[in-house]
Amino acid sequence: MKLYRDFFKRAIDMTASGCALLVLAVPLAAVTVWLHLANKGAGAFFFQERPGKDGKIFRVVKFKTMTDERDANGNLLPDSQRLTKVGRFVRSTSIDELPQLWNVFKGDMSLIGPRPLTTVYLQLFNDFQRRRMEVRPGITGWAQVHGRNHCKLSKKFEFDVWYVDNCSFFNDLNIIWLTVRNVIKRSDVGEGSGDMKDIDDLGFLPKIREILNLPDDE
Repeated sequence: MKLYRDFFKRAIDMTASGCALLVLAVPLAAVTVWLHLANKGAGAFFFQERPGKDGKIFRVVKFKTMTDERDANGNLLPDSQRLTKVGRFVRSTSIDELPQLWNVFKGDMSLIGPRPLTTVYLQLFNDFQRRRMEVRPGITGWAQVHGRNHCKLSKKFEFDVWYVDNCSFFNDLNIIWLTVRNVIKRSDVGEGSGDMKDIDDLGFLPKIREILNLPDDE
């Protein structure tokens, strides 16, 4: 299992992502143009810093599914108003995740692994939760095929650490199969991750208020 995780898994990731990028080059280009037009000049790609293996920071790339429209005061409109019909379709079919194949090819990510969270979590993890970063983050993972957006954050972390301890070729094959099945059925797919709704489940909310300097009633 360790040999697979430390050597063969990376070789498979690089080969599979490289082939996928070549095969999907034309469809990805078409989606890029489609989103660029739908997003009203806001661009077709979304970049954000995320912690990778051992906490190393990298820039994840996804298809951008919302415009950058603002109100009269210059504030971004709510997500629900900025999410386009094209963007909703791209999210519901998980097409928005496909640009991360480039992150996989570069070695920032793996095809299978815990989903990369935002960098603020680096200040929140306890020792158990930090174990999810012992492997490269993935486009899909054990938590995503067991609830995805409808699974409590604490349970996701349990699934992530389980995967770290049980990373194997056959488990990865199983996750790929379950991911394809869920995408086809469009099960457990929503417009947001739902993580913030479950922050208190982990006792993170007070820490987040302190980090962001938020008042207690916000």
